[in-house]
Amino acid sequence: MGSAEEDYNFVFKVVLIGESGVGKTNLLSRFTRNEFNHDSRTTIGVEFSTRTLLLGDALVKAQIWDTAGLERYRAITSAYYRGAVGALVVFDITKHQTYDVVDRWLKELYDHAEASIVVMLVGNKTDLAQAREVPMEEAKMFADNKGLLFVETSALDSTNVEEAFETILKEIFYKVQKQKQRSSQSNTVSLGSESPASTAPAQAERRPCCVAL
Repeated sequence: MGSAEEDYNFVFKVVLIGESGVGKTNLLSRFTRNEFNHDSRTTIGVEFSTRTLLLGDALVKAQIWDTAGLERYRAITSAYYRGAVGALVVFDITKHQTYDVVDRWLKELYDHAEASIVVMLVGNKTDLAQAREVPMEEAKMFADNKGLLFVETSALDSTNVEEAFETILKEIFYKVQKQKQRSSQSNTVSLGSESPASTAPAQAERRPCCVAL
């Protein structure tokens, strides 16, 4: 056990951003380990987990990074965003304040990441629909106006968590494939000039916790 190895065609770095307490860590653990921690503590600094999916005929290793939403950890931002080809901007549908600052998170993201990064707006905690403060239609219209993907999720009961990550990874993969077709140098496929490490074919390495086929 644990010794199996396989070749990955691509490694995609995806970052989770948003205010503290919106459920970023549980979205990550639900997608990568199918776990939910009711007593999850505030993230200190940065953590990441991986999961491998088959997209078309390519094995894609998703490297999902989770960062603290608290101000005192913001100094790590430039390193955190470096090489990211996707981002999930998460807010809590029961706390309008976490939605009100989405614009600020988007500005920070675009200040540090490649302009071509694929971005999804995620309204989390739909299991608390009775306490909703952010209408789905409002958030969907905002996402459409900004050119973002949009989904509502519940890390608690798994609603749309799989779909959210698969959708953004498929969109990244689609952009990479289009660029690969346009490029005569398939070895330098990337979504941005500074992120070849995130999308270049990876060396054989140990399989993460789970593989989606």
